Amino acid sequence: MSETRRGRPTMNDVAAAAGVALKTVSRVVNNEPGVNASTAERVHAAIERLGYRRNDGARTLRRGRTASIGLVIEDVADPFYSGLSRAVEDIALDEGCLVFTGSSGEDPARERELVLAFCARRVDGLIIVPAGTDHDYLTPEVEAGIAVAFADRPPGAGPDADTVVCDNAGGARTGTEHLLAHGHRRIAFLADAPSIFTATERLRGYQEALAAAGLPYDEGLVAMGRPDQARVLADLRRLLRLADPPTALFTGNGQITVATLRALAGTAGPAPVGRAPSAGPIAIVGFDDFEPADLLGITVIAQDPVGMGRAVAELLFRRLSGESGPPQRLELPTRLVVRGSGERPPA
Repeated sequence: MSETRRGRPTMNDVAAAAGVALKTVSRVVNNEPGVNASTAERVHAAIERLGYRRNDGARTLRRGRTASIGLVIEDVADPFYSGLSRAVEDIALDEGCLVFTGSSGEDPARERELVLAFCARRVDGLIIVPAGTDHDYLTPEVEAGIAVAFADRPPGAGPDADTVVCDNAGGARTGTEHLLAHGHRRIAFLADAPSIFTATERLRGYQEALAAAGLPYDEGLVAMGRPDQARVLADLRRLLRLADPPTALFTGNGQITVATLRALAGTAGPAPVGRAPSAGPIAIVGFDDFEPADLLGITVIAQDPVGMGRAVAELLFRRLSGESGPPQRLELPTRLVVRGSGERPPA
């Protein structure tokens, strides 16, 4: 037989090239016993020579599984979600599973489109960072046997499922308390859109810290919306032009913290090397760590995206292995990382 051929080589080609039975090739490819060393070596040589690759798709489908899961996140380019995604991939790799990943862009319609596209490809399970509040479209998929878990935010209406979030309210409360402890009483809160679970939870923590300190909640010190540079710049200009402007800022996620620093740098000129940019003595605490917050000296409330990804993937694979029981909800802690920007006293 000529070993120069068009198309992918098959087990039959390997068997012919090695001069063995098809069953022998199957045993070697699947690491099954019953083949002597010299025969196995001959089969491996034929596999290498022909460039044969096992058809894992057909193999897993025969077993009723596709050895794949779908992961839907907000933005694959966001450092928080890239850390979460990598952790999911690491767990999946240990389980012999591939991960298909897509970004919803905070669009519920796109989230649904991605999820159903993954389901059409017969993934075994799904991990979803919800963009919408209606997940009833998942009910037929769950009833068909697809395992589902949610990360970063809980699901909306629809089937119950395992969920892993961080202590958003507690982290924001800690960050606001830290600014209060350094003498600030006019603390502005800049965050993502109020329709997003994490943003509303962090607003709640901010409000709780003010109430515990006996301070009124001032809606004029709150700015929530899309984390784009133009919006953050406009909000900062409004806040800093108030008759009684804030002396401190609590920023609700990493994107907004970065946009805030850029806006302040544009307001005050280039930042001194080794210091965070600021417009005067304003203090900053941000929710989410980011690069290069350590070099800029930005105090943050850090959560653990890698830990979140690992935890939600482990929950999903337990379900895939047959674990039953009511859905679990894990809330991971946050931690305050002090670096200087949140420790500036009021002017």
